[in-house]
Amino acid sequence: MHVVLDPDSVDRAVVVSGKITKKATVTLALKEFIARREQGRVTERFGQLAWGARYDGKAKRSRR
Repeated sequence: MHVVLDPDSVDRAVVVSGKITKKATVTLALKEFIARREQGRVTERFGQLAWGARYDGKAKRSRR
């Protein structure tokens, strides 16, 4: 598969990422993009989960 990318953006991404190759830079960028999107889905669920009546969140945080 071939993808045409803006050369200036790729060159800047290489510098910012600290990676040596363009392939490593693009791979890192894709992994970070995927992780960010997946995290967004998790945050959409905040406040939607129902805990069991016996769950004690404070007891789980105790410092023994």
